[in-house]
Amino acid sequence: MRRENACIRPTPPPLTARNSRPDGRAASTATPPWRRRLLFWSKGFEATSIADLTAAMGIGSPSLSAAFGSKEALYAEALRHSSDSTDAIVWGKFHRAATAREAVCACLQDSAAALSGEREGLPRGCMVTLSSVDSQGHPELDALVRSSRAVAFERLTARLEQAVSAGEFPASVDVPSLARFVQTVQSGLSILARDGAAGLRWPAWSRSRCWAGTRAPEIAD
Repeated sequence: MRRENACIRPTPPPLTARNSRPDGRAASTATPPWRRRLLFWSKGFEATSIADLTAAMGIGSPSLSAAFGSKEALYAEALRHSSDSTDAIVWGKFHRAATAREAVCACLQDSAAALSGEREGLPRGCMVTLSSVDSQGHPELDALVRSSRAVAFERLTARLEQAVSAGEFPASVDVPSLARFVQTVQSGLSILARDGAAGLRWPAWSRSRCWAGTRAPEIAD
């Protein structure tokens, strides 16, 4: 349930030249969520001020509080929007792939393209992967970020287990370790992208014997 700020009148006055900003309720629907997401993504949680948010949304601080409750709530919304909007881009081909090898290759190739800013003019890197709220004293946001990061490992694990069950990979494959390896590569791509690394397209060796051969990849202890 949304909280009403005491500074907001139950019935806002008509908009005038001096009162031209929408109230909190209107702002929650009139301002596209991607605008707030890009602000947090570009600057991070701590560096993004209330003034930054109100300027981007065209409302005052009381209206922002009435519509969203807190800066933390806005960040949580931005995280969910980030995950929802990139899901099809990064994981679409992964889910449609006929084999686990094809699925992993597609995931990494599409991740490299998305993280490098080649699609939709987004900032480089991944908002979820690069979030640092865990070190900034926000335990609830930290839990949300960790949960979002865990999705990749869960999806990779499920797909690789399916490959073992189907006989694509032998039963000796250490599925959790392999899934964690691929997740680590994907996270590394995000860091390289944020640092501006050139040529981030997934290289040819992603289609080499590691995935395209007859033997499944093994990870040494």
